[in-house]
Amino acid sequence: MKLLKKKSKENYYKFFKPQLTPKKMLELGVFGGAYFRLNIKEYPKSWFKNAKISKNFDVSLNRFKVKSGLSRKEWQEKGWIFKQDPLGWFQWYCRFSNGRRIPHIDEIQIKRWKNFKRHVAAIKKNCESIDLNCRKRQRQAILQWAYNPFI
Repeated sequence: MKLLKKKSKENYYKFFKPQLTPKKMLELGVFGGAYFRLNIKEYPKSWFKNAKISKNFDVSLNRFKVKSGLSRKEWQEKGWIFKQDPLGWFQWYCRFSNGRRIPHIDEIQIKRWKNFKRHVAAIKKNCESIDLNCRKRQRQAILQWAYNPFI
């Protein structure tokens, strides 16, 4: 049993293949533009050239113009926030994309990302690919998890 566990730990990086980069997500419009509250110094300037960002949440900056997801307080209550990335999954993803590795945190966040794929399946099952008005909240959510919402 230990051998299987060790093998799966080695492979979790292999199945992490986000469809969108942080830069593309920011350009399309995520988290009402306010994820970083304009505290962006640690990230490449190029990410923010065409990004939709704001100091305060603005739903009109989201790609699908809807609020999607829980509040940071709710994330904390559910145990989804870790001290390494106090802003949550997207902060982790941005730092991961820039080369940071913390294996035990990476494993947790990659598994969370993988589990979110069920929402992609729900959109494919219930919507015609050309109908971007179908399940807009769910499309916004998958965009915020680096999945292509234009499926």
